[in-house]
Amino acid sequence: MDGMTAYDADLPAHVERVLADFLRSAGDPIRRQEPTFGPAVDALTDFVLGGGKRLRPTFAWWGWRGAGGDPTGGDAEGVLRVAASLELIQACALIHDDLMDSSDSRRGAPTVHVAFAKRHADRGLLGSAATFGLSAAVLIGDLALAWADDMYAGADLPAATLAAARPAWQAMRTEVLAGQYLDVHTQATGDTSTTAALRIDRLKTAAYTVQRPLHLGAALAGADERLVGALLAFGGDVGVAFQLRDDLLGVFGDPSVTGKPAGDDLREGKRTLLVALGLRHAEERNRPREHAIISAAVGNGALTEADVDVVRQALVDVGAVAAVERRIEELTGSALGTLRGAGLAEPATDRLADLVARATQRTF
Repeated sequence: MDGMTAYDADLPAHVERVLADFLRSAGDPIRRQEPTFGPAVDALTDFVLGGGKRLRPTFAWWGWRGAGGDPTGGDAEGVLRVAASLELIQACALIHDDLMDSSDSRRGAPTVHVAFAKRHADRGLLGSAATFGLSAAVLIGDLALAWADDMYAGADLPAATLAAARPAWQAMRTEVLAGQYLDVHTQATGDTSTTAALRIDRLKTAAYTVQRPLHLGAALAGADERLVGALLAFGGDVGVAFQLRDDLLGVFGDPSVTGKPAGDDLREGKRTLLVALGLRHAEERNRPREHAIISAAVGNGALTEADVDVVRQALVDVGAVAAVERRIEELTGSALGTLRGAGLAEPATDRLADLVARATQRTF
């Protein structure tokens, strides 16, 4: 298997196994203690195990492997548990993100707040169904965050190893929340600058999705500052490229692939780099019609599929789509150059290069 072990060859399946075991052991006691809370536990379990690319655990694992972690040694299962715990932070972020964005669907299913509002309405409970759904989603997201810490702390690793990686863990949790707030704040201020869009991409996606998972894994293996620095540089470029690809998919992607209606980023008022470049290029190229189309679409919850088609064409016509594609290509090239010079233990370089391709490939 070219230097790979069973863990390496089927990492998502091992992540799934560890998550399922933890969710069962964490959920069973509170279900017995308070059965009314059972549906909330079930909802989180279903959400975590119901899909996802497992990118964050995968980056963490290969950060550990690249820094010399031994997948045949006694620490492998503990490292896997730490890596898998990232999926609980992701669950918290997505559940709360859907709530803040008023999204109706995720992965082709109702979002958590929508599902619990329906549960309230179906049972004829007192008060507002929408408020009940919002409250339930906040609490279920909080439960995911609390359990992420429990999962991390309970990993079968030496205390010194967990302590060495904790700064990366703590930085990641703070950065993703800062990125979420910056996203909300930017929507509120209406800042459509490319600078604002890239600040959000760096904090909300690059740091949280790639940089800190790599940092976390490398720290678990005792990596030095030089290697951590190389991984952070690599991860910063990959993370932004990944977000830019996601921005394009949010407007042009197939809902059966993305799991969300096409154009939702526009309806939700996301100030993405795609939008920022669309507005800037329209102004620079004296295209007032396209500028008006793009500007009016951002935050317009009533956009129809036909309206989205018009916005798509405007973004193409002013060159914004081509500009984002070029930025993705540049960032990918820079990331791969950094990766090749990092001196990682093999086969980490090849596997991380594969992850770059998966995270940034065009799928529309």
